[in-house]
Amino acid sequence: MHDVLVYIAMVWSILLLGWVVVLIIRPSAVPQRVAALDLIALLLIALLTLFSQLRGVVYFLDAALAVALLAFVGTIGYARYHASGRLFR
Repeated sequence: MHDVLVYIAMVWSILLLGWVVVLIIRPSAVPQRVAALDLIALLLIALLTLFSQLRGVVYFLDAALAVALLAFVGTIGYARYHASGRLFR
């Protein structure tokens, strides 16, 4: 029963990932695209953790942590650039 729930969560995450990709492709403002990219990172983290739970391997959690850190740094970089017009001082 537990594996069935993990598979259902994985299918749901993949469907949401497809919907967010459509949001990025559609013409929209840059902040909306950045938010959509953050959502893609979040869904990728969810898929990696679900796959780690399903296979019983902890290496995917390390990859999820790396994706989370890179997404955070990218969002902070965009926020600084958007606020001051430059990335570095």
